[in-house]
Amino acid sequence: MKILILGAGQVGSSAAYHLSREEANEVTVVDTRANVLRELQDRLDIRTVVGHAAFPEVLERAGAGDIDIIIALTDADETNMIACQVAYTLFHTPTKIARIRSAEYMNAKDLFTQDAIPVDVRISPEQLVCEYVEQLILYPGALQVLAFANGRVHLVGARADRDGLLVGQRIATLKEHIPNTEGRIAAIYRDGKSLQPDGDTVIQEGDEVFFIAARQDIRVFMSEMRKLEDPVRRVVIAGGGNIGLRLALALEQTNQVKIIERDPKRARHISEQLAKAIVLVGDAADEELLLEENVDSVDVFCALTNAEEANILSAMLAKRLGAHKVMALINRPSYAELVESSSIDIAISPQQITIGSLLAHVRHGDVVKVHSLRRGAAEAMEAVAHGKEGESRVVGKKIEDIKLPQGTNIVALIRGDQVIIAHHDTVIETDDHVILFMTDRRKIESLEKLFQVDVSFV
Repeated sequence: MKILILGAGQVGSSAAYHLSREEANEVTVVDTRANVLRELQDRLDIRTVVGHAAFPEVLERAGAGDIDIIIALTDADETNMIACQVAYTLFHTPTKIARIRSAEYMNAKDLFTQDAIPVDVRISPEQLVCEYVEQLILYPGALQVLAFANGRVHLVGARADRDGLLVGQRIATLKEHIPNTEGRIAAIYRDGKSLQPDGDTVIQEGDEVFFIAARQDIRVFMSEMRKLEDPVRRVVIAGGGNIGLRLALALEQTNQVKIIERDPKRARHISEQLAKAIVLVGDAADEELLLEENVDSVDVFCALTNAEEANILSAMLAKRLGAHKVMALINRPSYAELVESSSIDIAISPQQITIGSLLAHVRHGDVVKVHSLRRGAAEAMEAVAHGKEGESRVVGKKIEDIKLPQGTNIVALIRGDQVIIAHHDTVIETDDHVILFMTDRRKIESLEKLFQVDVSFV
């Protein structure tokens, strides 16, 4: 697949990294900064073009006349929208994806159509990050909460501790503990390495366990891994930017929310947008301010400014002063790995959250949802099984008879309104939504082939 990425910022570079690692993709990146493109080309097997992302001549040099997908990820919404318009009008590009940050554009009715602005898929990293943090606040104790099948099924990552009911026991005993629920452990990471779980695997303290369950059963399964935490009541948000404001708007009706914003003008602006949340002017890394606001009684402290160093410092300070749980928005993967091993509970990576939305539209076969996990090393995917028996490599087969790539598990099926937790003898039917977990995303190409219909297949 020929893919043109516009913008080599943090999100664009991350997209280029993930997409260029897959052998079937030819990736070209456009940016105005020659030095950034040089660094990117030194690390990745990609082609680069220097120039303005929306200029017809630049797009032509980048091969827009012969591409399958254009992904506009520059920092300017207007540039992204115009680039998609130019690609559609002059080069008839089949699929056009654009990063749209402004809620005014995202919420505009009838703006994004083939007759107006021809953007097929709109991606808002800010909105995706906000939804991601909301889920973590809704399910205290979880490291990741990822939705499939329009939210009916969730894949949840949690660290096992000594108070978990299943810790020190075989996975096979899970059914005895919670007999009236359906769920499955999809993967276990121990000391940073993946284990292929089976009934005899014993959950140990410190294991990072990913399980899949229906939404209503998440807390029951969480109690098997760790002691259930009380619901979150008090939330402090450091940074009143797009993400901080969106999160405050989402939480203020159900939680006690405070935002700390340095810029008085921005603070005044966001206070006008909010009904209940309290807006404070100040520095979130100011110890005196945090003490005045009783940070020691805060359930969750979210550092969501544009400066990752400031996020790390303010989150670490809040934790030292007694905040129950702290999260920090961190762009660099190397930073994220370092801080999660220290006093910061959860490092939020916008690139990792965003890349899943992109991958769902780039994958071969009918892929509905993709979530990137473990800094991009693992992946969870929802794919649709098409075709009839004899035309498909999966339809009509028991899961145990499907030749899955090593490290890949089918963990659940969605059949109409029914959620089916997968077992070795479960048979996949036409139009089933199949949820898979891959510990090694380098095997994605062979997995995609399983879900591609081939009329000549025998």
